[in-house]
Amino acid sequence: MKALLLYNPLSGKGRRIVRNINEICAIFRRNDIELKPKRLSFAENPFKGDEAIDLAVVCGGDGTLNYVINRMREAGINPTLGIIPSGTANDFAGSLGMSRRLLVAARQIAEGKERKVDCGKANGRYFINVLSFGLLTTTSQHTSDREKRMLGKIAYVREGLRDMVRMHGIPLHIKSDNEEFSSEALMFLVFNGRTAGRITLARGAAIDDGLFDVLLLKKRNPLLNCLDMAQHLVGGGTHAIRHFRTSKLEISTSVAEPTDVDGQPGPNFPITLSCEKGALTFRC
Repeated sequence: MKALLLYNPLSGKGRRIVRNINEICAIFRRNDIELKPKRLSFAENPFKGDEAIDLAVVCGGDGTLNYVINRMREAGINPTLGIIPSGTANDFAGSLGMSRRLLVAARQIAEGKERKVDCGKANGRYFINVLSFGLLTTTSQHTSDREKRMLGKIAYVREGLRDMVRMHGIPLHIKSDNEEFSSEALMFLVFNGRTAGRITLARGAAIDDGLFDVLLLKKRNPLLNCLDMAQHLVGGGTHAIRHFRTSKLEISTSVAEPTDVDGQPGPNFPITLSCEKGALTFRC
């Protein structure tokens, strides 16, 4: 089996990946998989010249995985994927049950079985974990790679506190599989995965059911909204948070609101989303 090891040395644990590349390759070699290391430059398609591979092992976080999947689709190929978590949060890797320990995760992939999972698509761009906008949803974009490496999750918390000061409502019109409605939202999340920042927000979500889990936090006054979020985080219910499932979604707004996909800048409004059931294959 021919495989690529695509690594991002600037991701959260990128330097550790570089130090362990020889051992990672040895793990795969013992399982009859020839692994070719290739540093991601983000300047050209990483599959250029390697279109015939069977397996792409991605070292990085959700943003790196997002990039690889989009370049894979761009190249017109669909190899099996593996993820060695080395970003800051590694949310989708967590949904797959991947170990946070690099060499253990490498063995999970080398010795593992294949699993079909869903993939999201928004305005023609693929995403793996979550599309979001509103309060606290663009903190990853505003947190530098240097801060992420030095401070880890604390960097997200610091930027999130700044975001709280700027909280505002977003007028939305939404159309899903089963309903069409308007609402003013403080936060909006469309999950293919289950977690954001390793915090479980979409309880009961599955990565292989062909459905998005959508969470809408309705705008109230700041104190009540903080209580709503806290109540949801501890597993309680609140009428201010609307949770529904759908395979397709259309979202429009009258304001210029930035969006986020897997920790990277997302599409402009209006946004048309679809959940592609079983579109990706992972070894895990």
